[in-house]
Parts: sequence; structure tokens; C-alpha cells
Amino acid sequence: MSGRVGDLSPKQEEILTEFRGRIEDILPNLPAQHDHYLLRWLRARSFNVQKAEAMIRKHVEFRRKLNVDNIISDFKPPEVIERYLSGGMCGYDREGSPVWYDVVGPLDPKGLMMSATKQEFFKSKIRHTEIMRRECRRQSEKLGKNVEAISLIYDCEGLGLKHIWKPAVEAYGELLTMFEENYPEGLKRVFLIKAPMMFPMAYNLIKHFLCEATRQKIIVLGGNWQEVLRKHIEPEQLPVVYGGTLTDPDGDPSCRTMIKYGGPVPRSYYVQDSVKVQYDSSVTVSRGSTVQLEYDVTAASSILRWQFASEGADIGFGVYRRSKDGVAQKVSEMFQVLQTERYNSHLCPEDNGLTCSEPGVYVLCFDNSYSILHSKRVNYNVEVLPPVAMDAHMQNTDS
Repeated sequence: MSGRVGDLSPKQEEILTEFRGRIEDILPNLPAQHDHYLLRWLRARSFNVQKAEAMIRKHVEFRRKLNVDNIISDFKPPEVIERYLSGGMCGYDREGSPVWYDVVGPLDPKGLMMSATKQEFFKSKIRHTEIMRRECRRQSEKLGKNVEAISLIYDCEGLGLKHIWKPAVEAYGELLTMFEENYPEGLKRVFLIKAPMMFPMAYNLIKHFLCEATRQKIIVLGGNWQEVLRKHIEPEQLPVVYGGTLTDPDGDPSCRTMIKYGGPVPRSYYVQDSVKVQYDSSVTVSRGSTVQLEYDVTAASSILRWQFASEGADIGFGVYRRSKDGVAQKVSEMFQVLQTERYNSHLCPEDNGLTCSEPGVYVLCFDNSYSILHSKRVNYNVEVLPPVAMDAHMQNTDS
């Protein structure tokens, strides 16, 4: 049995019913509630209902923290990502699934990571994924059948050493892990075309981030790749440069209005070159350890703002609030305000903040616990803006 609607064993039917009952409290927070959607999570965990429940509950928290439900309308990617992050949706396969193209060669990983934060890059990719999920829903309604996965064409022409730059590989690995954990069964198949000699080396660096089911969907095509693509995609849905007949309205065979081809990022976008920050403080975070900075926020709706840059390598960063004043607490015992993530602040300095929902002692944590070899020096500014000061600033801005 495939574990899909209409092809379930009695045991799988029973597990599906149990699964729906166990997550009844979070069903309204999911982007879909039908059996097709719930079965994706069960298949991803081999119908282990406990593991599937843990996975989907973690996804609900992921959607809440990143405001994923509104990311298409509310998040605008930085200009450098809009212009130079290659790829795009173009056409549908013969079964009606959307087709996404990832064009690797022209991509400038270092330029992008020097010009935008890793978190902005991730949110941009999540936004793309949500756009594709919405397109699958539209296709389901249009065709009268369930369309839940996309076909991906991965164009590897021009793959080179610049693409296996260590920070880029690490970021891509984190991105793949995020996809695996939050969009299970979202890929129907991956067509890998024009792979150069160094592809096996590049693949070995990222394959451990992929589950076995995803690896099985990767199809490496040889010299007849255009012929194979036409077997899965009607020629009129396939750009001319990929063996079909589809062009842009102006006749462009590359369909650049739908697929972005990236290119070298101009240095004018590099944050370190264009923004000079004078940092007031610095701290060294020893290997395998953390440093906590405490700030007393006396009024709700105050703004806690930070800027930081690490030297030489990335650094973890998160924000917590003590649950008890005056009592020493481990980070794990505090209320998590902003989840700890690794920031490439040695490439693109971080400048962000948050509105404090309630007063208390807020703890900014620089985390180097994952590094067993190197200490990290971090330069930073932190300020607390009370609500009155914030309102005055807004009035001055408007006047």
C-alpha cells in the first residue's frame, strides 16, 4: 500500500484516524486538514503516529514563529535576493504539478551571503515554497484531483568551486533540513541535468541532509535529458532552452519573466562595504560555551534592539526572558523569545530587534557551544527603547 488516499491498508486507516484525533487541537493552525495532507506527515515517519505527531506539532510552531501563513503578502525579500537568487516556477508537468527550476551555475553564493542575512535568504525560500504550495492547491481545484508535490529541474551547468564555499554549503544544508522537517513529501521528483564532473563531490557534501525517500526521487539525466524532460512535461509547458517550445511573450527562449538566472552580485550590495557600524562593546565567546547579556526591560511594548558582527566565523544568537527575577537560571529554563540560530554575522552584520510583550529581564545569548576548536569575538550594540521614546521617534519621523 502506498499510504495515500484510496490506497491504505486497514492498519493505515486506523493510524490515520488516531493521528487526526491526537492533533485535533492544532488542526485549525495547519494550512490544510484533509486526509491527503495528514498522510504526508505519516508517510514521512513511516506511519509511526508518535513521531508524525511530534513532527507536525513542531511544524505548527515553525509556522507561528516565522508568520508563515502571511509570508507571501507580508515579507518582501531584499532587492539583492529578488535580483540575484536564481530559479523560478515555469509550467506544469503532464500530471498537472507545478515545475520549479533551480539554476545553479549563475548563482553567486558568496555575493548573496555578503549582501543579505542567512535568515532573509531562508525566509525568501520559505516564501517560494509557500507560493508553490498555493499553486498546488489551485491545480487541485482546477483539475479535480489532489496535487500536492512539485517537479524540480536542477540545472547544474556551471557548478564550480564557488558553489562549495563552506559557509554556502552549511547554509544550504540547514535549508534542506528545514525543508525535510516542514514540507514532507513536497517533491514528486528531481531531474538533475547537465551535471559536471565535480557534481559527485558537491552531492556528497549535502546528501546527508536528505532523507532516503528524497534521495530516491533524484533522477540524474545524461545527454538525452531534453528527451526525458519531454516525456514528463508537455513541450508547450517546457522552455525552449530546456527542450520545449515555451517562450516569454517577447520570444525569449529562456523564459526570464518566470525563471531568474542570477549572476554575479555587485559589490555595491555588500553590507560590510556599504554600512559602517561603530560598535560600543565586544565579547569573546570561548569554544564550546555561551555568553549571556542581561537587559532589564521595565515596560511592556519596549523595543529591544541589537546590532552585532562576529569575527572570522558565524555565531549562534537567541533571546530569552527570565521566568523568575533574581534567580539564576539556565537558558533551557528561561522563556524562549527568539530561537537560537546560527548567524553568518562575519559576512553580513546583524541589525534587528523585537517588541517586548511584557517587562522582565531579557537575556541575549551568544552561543558558540557547537564549536569545539575556535573562540569567537563578537562586537555588538544593544539598546532598550521605552514606549514613550519610541512614540516620540515615530512622531519626529512623520513631521
